[in-house]
Amino acid sequence: MSLFDQISSDIRAAMLAKDKVRLEALRNVKKFFLEAKTAPGANDTLTDDEALKIIRKLVKQGKDSAQIYAEQNRPELAEVELGQVSVLESYLPQQLSPEDIEAELKKIIAEVGASSPKDMGKVMGVATKALSGKAEGRIISETVKRLLG
Repeated sequence: MSLFDQISSDIRAAMLAKDKVRLEALRNVKKFFLEAKTAPGANDTLTDDEALKIIRKLVKQGKDSAQIYAEQNRPELAEVELGQVSVLESYLPQQLSPEDIEAELKKIIAEVGASSPKDMGKVMGVATKALSGKAEGRIISETVKRLLG
């Protein structure tokens, strides 16, 4: 079952369960999925990789919004955003632990032959492709800086 079909099925389940937070989050995701499917050149298809990219983007936006709400002393709005983020994160593949990220980056640094912070660009190019979907770019960048610094 594709991710698109899974989300559609889970929307029905959330309606039956009267789970408002889950329902709102899933409807929002489906809206973005439908926009991507009907975009010019999409040929009315949406691969699971494209769907995961959309979910990752929405998770990042939700976390950023929650942080802004918290800074503006609006905890009730931050709580709603974080609730929807947790629903969306359940569809993402498991993220690597900081130790696993560091181990992978050490391998990549050895392969590329990087030795100083000047080589960060070479490492980041390979690392972002290798760890795509398994770790946030910000965490990868911080870890590479620390390892090369």
